[in-house]
Amino acid sequence: MSKLTIPKGYKSLINLYDTQSAIGTIKRIFENNLNNALNLKRVSAPLFVLPKTGLNDDLNGIERPVEFEIKETTTKAQVVHSLAKWKRMALHKYGFPVGEGLCTDMNAIRPDEEMDNLHSIYVDQWDWEKVIDQSTRNVDTLKGTVEKIVAAICDTLEEIKKLYPAISLTLSRDVSFITTQELEDLYPTLSPKERENEYLKQHKTAFIMQIGDVLKSGIKHDGRAPDYDDWKLNGDIVFWSDVLECAFEVSSMGIRVDSKSLDEQLTKTGCDNRRSLPFHSMLLNNELPLTMGGGIGQSRICMLLLQKAHIGEVQVSIWDDNTISGCSKAEIELL
Repeated sequence: MSKLTIPKGYKSLINLYDTQSAIGTIKRIFENNLNNALNLKRVSAPLFVLPKTGLNDDLNGIERPVEFEIKETTTKAQVVHSLAKWKRMALHKYGFPVGEGLCTDMNAIRPDEEMDNLHSIYVDQWDWEKVIDQSTRNVDTLKGTVEKIVAAICDTLEEIKKLYPAISLTLSRDVSFITTQELEDLYPTLSPKERENEYLKQHKTAFIMQIGDVLKSGIKHDGRAPDYDDWKLNGDIVFWSDVLECAFEVSSMGIRVDSKSLDEQLTKTGCDNRRSLPFHSMLLNNELPLTMGGGIGQSRICMLLLQKAHIGEVQVSIWDDNTISGCSKAEIELL
């Protein structure tokens, strides 16, 4: 069942034509800012991969990948859920040195995704990955990178406000860092999403760390696949949205698993069958570089910076009847 929120008195600050122009402008400016901040080079990336490689992202482990048969090879391919694993393999293949990385467009179809103001079955991200070494594989590197990404977003907003004076958004560059366990300790009676909302009301920009493992309560804050992020060194970049009055996630990222953390996380999740897959075997044998990386939502960034109420205002997707009729009545223009 979809969920649609109509903010009271909402009206888009720019018209449909200017929105389309602004989307392109935001994507160009932010990608340039991101690449400069993190020392990334743009590369081409796949839309689909072979399941036997182990390169597809399993997300929470329950989402169905879009799958099809290739006529010429009679093999099945899967549309990527994300490029979390492919990017690391690419850095190895291309021979990127420590301190440099790649950035690419990731387009995915997630048929099991919920539909609400922030979620769509069509996903578009800047997927980035960077080579690090053992001396920089730590929480300080993680936090410093988060601050650079937040600065790149805020710098992009300042450029957009010059071009579209109707945009009145202000974002805080001051990032508050908090772990999921600290959130649970602060708000033990609330759900994970409610905790984020309460925290972001006070701290307008936050990085919520250590996502994937079980908390003291016996639940997880959110699911993460066991074979790309190190659950002790990852997190989500979240802003407060005045339009929707809720926490607004723009990026999931982290320092990636090494052989030790991959071994531990595969065992914890009962995924030992993956150990023999090419990607996992190389990781366990320390044949891939140490990396960090993440995905930054393109539509999410556009939606946030343009002060939009629904992600369908900045991307073309398929929506249920409830969303279509509700947006029509509220004069929210879905692309």
